[in-house]
Amino acid sequence: MDYLNPKKQWRHERGLLSCLAFLCVLASRLLLCSSALGQALTSGLTQQSGASSYGSSASGASQSDSSQSNSPGSVILQGPFSGSVPEGKATAGVLPLSFKEAVNRGLRNNLGILLQSDSTLTARGEKWKELSELLPHVNATVNETVEQIDFAALGFRFKIPGVPSVVGPIGVFQTGAYLTQSLFDYHAIERKRGASYTEKAAQYSLKNARELVVLAVGNAYLVALSGAARVTTAQADQQTAQALYDKAADQQKAGVIPAIDALRAHVELQSRQQQLIVARNDYAKQKLTLGRVIGLPPGQEFSLTTAAPYEPLATAPLEDDLQRAYASRPDYLAAAQQVRSAEEFRRAATSEHYPTLDMAGDYGAAGIRPGSSHGVFTLGATLNIPIFAGGKTHADVIEAEATLRQSRQQLENLRGQIDYEVRSARLDLNAAADQVEVARSSVDLASQTLEQARDRFAAGVTDNLEVVQAQEALAAANESYISSLYAHNVAKISLAEAVGFAEEGVKQYLQNQDK
Repeated sequence: MDYLNPKKQWRHERGLLSCLAFLCVLASRLLLCSSALGQALTSGLTQQSGASSYGSSASGASQSDSSQSNSPGSVILQGPFSGSVPEGKATAGVLPLSFKEAVNRGLRNNLGILLQSDSTLTARGEKWKELSELLPHVNATVNETVEQIDFAALGFRFKIPGVPSVVGPIGVFQTGAYLTQSLFDYHAIERKRGASYTEKAAQYSLKNARELVVLAVGNAYLVALSGAARVTTAQADQQTAQALYDKAADQQKAGVIPAIDALRAHVELQSRQQQLIVARNDYAKQKLTLGRVIGLPPGQEFSLTTAAPYEPLATAPLEDDLQRAYASRPDYLAAAQQVRSAEEFRRAATSEHYPTLDMAGDYGAAGIRPGSSHGVFTLGATLNIPIFAGGKTHADVIEAEATLRQSRQQLENLRGQIDYEVRSARLDLNAAADQVEVARSSVDLASQTLEQARDRFAAGVTDNLEVVQAQEALAAANESYISSLYAHNVAKISLAEAVGFAEEGVKQYLQNQDK
């Protein structure tokens, strides 16, 4: 039998082995591709979630990595509010920039508010376009023509006695003014009302854009302040590490401590040096981000003149904040105007069934030439009664009804969103205030621990491992304090924006902080 033939059996087994080897290679390729795709998707989602919003408060303090920044400034602003139109040209000196001046520059130059301002002009133009259907249209014309007529070319193949076959040239002069006026068009009236509410919604949206600019500028300024505080802390940590390393090196030369203590101090010094490099780089980038948000000229050097404030904020009762938000938040008011606009356009679509009454007329002069012309005029009225428009009116009503439902749903969703934002901002503010108090106490305790560890090391009671650990604890406590202070100030701005008075509230919160 064939299956007992050794040669054929070997060929068969070799073929199976080749197929298995091919399948193994293919499976490994697929696994590598799926792994790479998974890593890419994970990285993309991480970047997207990290850049989805600004102003998120720092949740806690952990020991900062010397090779990577974990500052709040690593969150990148997105959308038009992260850009601006630069104002002026860069100067040679260093521009002092206070928090108030930064907000004012942002309100003048931020791209988000400039684009929304143009959108407001567009809404105003749409209102005038709808209004033009109700206003009179007047045109004036002057026309003078010369014409020669060939009767044969017009179909008159016979000759009329006494009438030539070609007449002309004949001169005709005519001038006049033409008027058209809608006397009654309920469809146009309702569309004009809807466009008026749309314009009001655009004006509220412009005010909301100002609130968002204050939030964006405030966040960017506070991030830069946190970066400056990290640079100062990193410099102090480096100086402390340098002093401990010098002392450890001298003691090693004197034979008082083993080499491991000097090596440990050297590693700690280089770690603090690297942390300072990262902090300075982050601070420089945070200042660039702030300059982009407020529209500083490219290359303009500036310094921050407002200190990071900390003042406990006395909040109003929750119900008062919610009522104020519903009454004053411009995005909520804009959504309400959009609902009214959609209602008017819904009525306008229904009113396409109604008859319309228009008037048209003209008055002018006509004749063979201007000197021999005389007055002419026409005047008439037209009543248009729609009977059947092929279903167009029904389609317009359905579309307008869908738009109205969407507007109402968005308004209700925004009402719930306001409730969430107000409650969330109040929780963040209270938690951040507690974090600041705890972090401030932790810094004091860590400073005392480091001082005692240095004294114990100098007295020879312990090695410098205890000192290095105390340095790490102090660095972590400083990072916790900086992050909690940033979170507290951002929570203030977020609460002001959630309630609907960010532009005024932020200036009140920080009015005594300018140097």
